This record gives sequence, structure tokens and C-alpha cells, in this order.
Amino acid sequence: MNIYVGNLSKDVTEEDLNNLFSERGKVKTVKVIKDLFTGESKGFGFIEMASAAEGQKAITEINTLELKGKKLVVNEARPKRDTKRRGGSGGGYGNRGGSGGGRKRF
Repeated sequence: MNIYVGNLSKDVTEEDLNNLFSERGKVKTVKVIKDLFTGESKGFGFIEMASAAEGQKAITEINTLELKGKKLVVNEARPKRDTKRRGGSGGGYGNRGGSGGGRKRF
């Protein structure tokens, strides 16, 4: 079962979450989502538990629990929404490819 964990303090680590969730069942993976450029936590992450029963137990017991000064928001992760825009042939601005010529215009 995939679980969303939100309202994380900036200094919560994957190890912190692993320790917290492993008390409720077998944890398969832990991922704290970080900013690509700064490396700073975005304040949420995902936990994958081995079974739905263990996942549900973790959600029930950990939701609103305080960790490093913030109350956690824990629920079942929803599938990622398709955010692709419709229309066009996939490239957005005409999908020309290449450099577009090289002739100077006066």
C-alpha cells in the first residue's frame, strides 16, 4: 500500500519516517520529496508498506501524530494525475525541431 505523508518538518529524514512506520509493519520504501535545485524537503513524502492491513494501521495510528514539531497528515496515496495538455502534436510550439534556418533577416 502506498501512503502519502504531508506537513513534514524540513528536517525530517527518510530514516525518521522509516523508523516511525516500521513500528506499524513492514516498510518497503520511503521517499521524502526534495526540491531539485536546493535539495530541501518539500514537506511531504511517500511510504510503501508491504500489505494493505499494515498500511491502514499506520495511517490510523500516525495521522495527526506530531513529529519534530509538526502534526503529520497521513493518508492513502492517490495515483498521479495525468497533467499532459491536449492538442497539438506533442511539442507545444509547433514541434518544428532543428534550429529553424540560419538565414539573417534584414
